Amino acid sequence: MKDRRTEQAGNREDQLIIGGRAFSSRFILGSGKYSMELIRAAVEHAGAEIVTLALRRANTSGESILDHIPAGVTLLPNTSGARTAEEAVRIARLAREMGCGDFVKIEVIRDSKSLLPDNQETIRATEILAKEGFIVMPYMYPDLNVARDLANAGAACIMPLAAPIGSNKGLCTREFIQLLVDEMDLPVIVDAGIGRPSQACEAMEMGVAAIMANTAIATAGDVAMMAGAFRQAIEAGRLACRSGLGRIIRQGAAASSPLTGLLQETGR
Repeated sequence: MKDRRTEQAGNREDQLIIGGRAFSSRFILGSGKYSMELIRAAVEHAGAEIVTLALRRANTSGESILDHIPAGVTLLPNTSGARTAEEAVRIARLAREMGCGDFVKIEVIRDSKSLLPDNQETIRATEILAKEGFIVMPYMYPDLNVARDLANAGAACIMPLAAPIGSNKGLCTREFIQLLVDEMDLPVIVDAGIGRPSQACEAMEMGVAAIMANTAIATAGDVAMMAGAFRQAIEAGRLACRSGLGRIIRQGAAASSPLTGLLQETGR
């Protein structure tokens, strides 16, 4: 049995690194469907160390989401509502002025129906903010050329969508995400569309660095239990990826036990 100290050391070595910051958890909470129950469950049961924050959530009178995010959890302000690079940059700067730190998730969405990210405006915003010292985490439609442009613009990671926001449809863009994992040196964090723990596990098995989820947990019958399920699924997928998945036999079959030395052959 592996020594517990060895296992803990292995976990430390496998930390998620974003912008020079190390995180033990590979689950990120998107808090668009904000509730105290969701925040508590994500931190306590899913082990979230990063929680997104829409500026409008922090800039309201009375109760604020900031009142419910525990100390030690990294805030990830997002530029939700931005339709252009300029709007995203302005929101990011405001968030930093409010004391939310240097992390920022760039969301630039022009089409209110599909809610698909505008990749070109995202690249522009990323370049501006990276030069200003932000740790930029851009939400993007999975496209290898765009991912390369984001890396050149100074992105700390890339965050491709798995399916349309809030749809819970799962890995609709699986092949494109796999291409990013195979070709990019930056962490690939799957964002939007993951609806089940099994889908999160599959994405982690593909080699993605982390999972961001919101709707799947927020709309579950038991929020705390679902948060725990996501944690276990993400950890299992990561372990499977690190261990090296077994080969796939495309045609025919391969015996899992030797076909020699049977009882008949021994004369018994």
